[in-house]
Amino acid sequence: MRTTFVIGADLRETQGKGASRRLRRAGKVPAILYGGHEPPQPLILDQQNLLTMVDKEQFYSSIVQIRIGERSLPAVVKDVQMHPARNIVVHVDLQRVLENEPIRLLVPIHFRNENTAPGVKLQGGILTRVRTEVEVECLPKDLPEYLEVDLSQMNINETKFLSDIPLPPGVTIPELKQGRNTPVVSIHSPRTAEAEEAAAAEGAEAAAAAPAAAEKEAGGGAAKKEGGGKK
Repeated sequence: MRTTFVIGADLRETQGKGASRRLRRAGKVPAILYGGHEPPQPLILDQQNLLTMVDKEQFYSSIVQIRIGERSLPAVVKDVQMHPARNIVVHVDLQRVLENEPIRLLVPIHFRNENTAPGVKLQGGILTRVRTEVEVECLPKDLPEYLEVDLSQMNINETKFLSDIPLPPGVTIPELKQGRNTPVVSIHSPRTAEAEEAAAAEGAEAAAAAPAAAEKEAGGGAAKKEGGGKK
């Protein structure tokens, strides 16, 4: 059963950093509701109410209801800013939803039968999730909570791409329309996986060492010039 998220909200009259700080001290969260051919509307949300939702995956791929007084407005969550050191919500961006207009939203990718895929269980391969979410486009009524990829027939040295993800009716992936059919999940032999990791590590070390080498060379050149001057 699909989870329904209801966010209680009040209209926000005062704005600015000082007003936002006062709201947070009072256990409230500043937010903005935009889109839907209407002007942006600053809102005040409840901190504790939000904390019961922000750690749920479905919260970010669902139509949420914004309750302002007696009104209930459908919206999607576009961004949640968390405090870097404390478990509090700092700001929320919400986008209005119109039932007859398509929306774009990131939805998670779930991988089914990971441990029983032949490439892992029988052939000793290592599974790598290249993507864990993807942007979809659809009408609000067709928005899926997640997309699912079945790995039950996946063998070693095989890769599944965006085009291999089954899509519900009415749902499309904009990247595919743009000709970008990127990998989603792959199973490689342990040696291949180790080689890829080693190559990536070597590349990172080389990139880190390059500036130091250049600086050392420049310093050596300067020292030679100074020595030549003394002679």
